[in-house]
Amino acid sequence: MADALKRLSEEGVAIWLDDLSRTFISSGSLAELRDTSHLVGVTTNPTIFQKAISAGEGYEQQLSDLAVRRVSVEEAVRMITTADVRDAADVLRPVFDATDGRDGRVSIEVDPRLAHNTHATVAEAKQLAWLVDRPNTFIKIPATEAGLPAITEVISLGISVNVTLIFSLERYRLVMDAYMAGLEKASAAGLDVSKIHSVASFFVSRVDTEIDKRLDSQGTEAATALRGKAAVANARLAYQAYEEEFGSDRWAALERQGANRQRPLWASTGVKDKAYKDTLYVDELVAPGTVNTMPGTTLEAVAEHGEITGDTVRGGYEQARKDLDALAELGISYDEVVRLLEEEGVEKFEKSWTDLLESTEAELKRLAPEA
Repeated sequence: MADALKRLSEEGVAIWLDDLSRTFISSGSLAELRDTSHLVGVTTNPTIFQKAISAGEGYEQQLSDLAVRRVSVEEAVRMITTADVRDAADVLRPVFDATDGRDGRVSIEVDPRLAHNTHATVAEAKQLAWLVDRPNTFIKIPATEAGLPAITEVISLGISVNVTLIFSLERYRLVMDAYMAGLEKASAAGLDVSKIHSVASFFVSRVDTEIDKRLDSQGTEAATALRGKAAVANARLAYQAYEEEFGSDRWAALERQGANRQRPLWASTGVKDKAYKDTLYVDELVAPGTVNTMPGTTLEAVAEHGEITGDTVRGGYEQARKDLDALAELGISYDEVVRLLEEEGVEKFEKSWTDLLESTEAELKRLAPEA
């Protein structure tokens, strides 16, 4: 079952799961994937928590205790989500120890409503790191314009960061710059930069979803020929940018101090178009020093029939550039698409967070003791 996952791991791709719930932890399923499927990390986001907590199972006792204490809904949500992340981090702690902090990580996101507020994002990141209180957590900060200086500041404090919602190549380079600036500040403050880690979550499938929609509206042979190519091309060029930035003299100076590379993480790798192979965004994005965080269904699909044939990224830069250039020739604006995707990404997480607050508030009211 896990042969393809084993090969993927051997190619230098860290296999993470893009899902988490309390029952998944307590049932032993997370530990089983750790032990049998080369799983070395977990990512969460507001949508994942909203689905898990709304399902209810495993949260009844804590919700009841919080209701008796009459805590605010904001505090309740943070108590619940950080408890799950803390427990998952404990399950993955052996991986963290075995990889010297590289993997065995669990990510938790700052309140998405703060995505455009630098100072509030920094404050929230510090609070989350304190609340979870596990060395093997990543605090997720969105790569919005306001998020970039927050990334630098949080890294400079020695807090490891998962930068999320990256869609554009230009923004990705700014993310890498923000990370290095944070390390430089941390070093100047006397911190041990070898203890600081980061990943940069470059989103994949949503790019195809948006661009394919625009191609379909054209309905030409040339447009049809480009369906399903944009997302992989974009990600491959992101890896090229990664190689360039982490091959620079600036990085070499940090590396001599023991700094860790900010690994590219392929996010949103569940295939949304049934016309495509369900392992497309895993098979075609194999490169050393990367992370692929998959929904459970994609992880199972890769285990069953993934085609891991070695590095499928570094030989494809020229074709990737040609594919994106061909889209431009058809009048599809790359800049417009990636800007829209970032805006929609923040909005979707905000809605999930609002839904989570509302459903939790309803449960707290239901369980609250009568006055």
